[in-house]
Amino acid sequence: MDVLIVGSLAYDTLETPMGSRENELGGSASYGGFSAAFHNRKNGGKGVALVGVVGQDFKSEHLEWYRQSGLEISGIEECEGETFRWKGSYHGDMAEAITHETHLNVFESFQPKVPANQNAPKVLMCANLPPSLQSSVISQTEVGRVSILDSMNLWINIANDELRNVMKKVDILILNDAEVKMLASEDNLIQAAESVLEMKEGGILVIKRGEHGVLALHPEGKISMPSYPTSQLKDPTGCGDSFAGAMAQFLSQKTGEISRNELAESLVHATVTASFTIENFGTERIRNLSIEEYEQRLSEFRSITNTS
Repeated sequence: MDVLIVGSLAYDTLETPMGSRENELGGSASYGGFSAAFHNRKNGGKGVALVGVVGQDFKSEHLEWYRQSGLEISGIEECEGETFRWKGSYHGDMAEAITHETHLNVFESFQPKVPANQNAPKVLMCANLPPSLQSSVISQTEVGRVSILDSMNLWINIANDELRNVMKKVDILILNDAEVKMLASEDNLIQAAESVLEMKEGGILVIKRGEHGVLALHPEGKISMPSYPTSQLKDPTGCGDSFAGAMAQFLSQKTGEISRNELAESLVHATVTASFTIENFGTERIRNLSIEEYEQRLSEFRSITNTS
């Protein structure tokens, strides 16, 4: 197994300036999974598995979407009750979601169980989850190459100590710029990033900056990269998760220490992948992405950024 992704599986109801959707398939594991699965097919990888929980209301059609994408879903549990649901909206430049309702449902008592045949992935991606659950997943796996952890402002606020503890256990920490500043209690992004990396006690920090691209701190030096300039912005939900999924699958292709150049190349693919996710509601765009259109946009992005 190349990549194991553990995170939320959800139904989202959302409104943006471009329209609205009800009960759209979402969740961090869904977006990260579809993204990693696309790159797994493109690169001829050895598979991507999901671990998560759904309720009895979860549609069999959506399980089939996972299977059709090539995802291994034996680690998805079905429990009595309803699937995690989120309701939110985006306004203006859609830089940040406004949450109106959150119903954890079966996710509230979720205790991840990594199947025995999936507990030795080359790359472990702990998508957005409570830090205590991320720590549990890490203890259940023997990662072959690299472990990645994503988080959010909620856990910085209500589980700060647990987050600081678990982020020391992984190789790569992913946060957005506001979260880095919040965690470090520092307004200057570079100073905040360096402070967070000290808290992490080394490794790699990747900072998502939305329309401003990405900044990464690697032991060999910093990386700064713009976003892909798309005008087709419909729904930013899951953009960061698809970013992380693409990066995870790319990093599963080699062995040994991750060089600065390899990290930079993974961020190129992550950025291009995320640019597709925002072009339609939910997972639709990333699920139906073709290799041909991806390669065309990748080529365009390389010409913009002078990356080879």
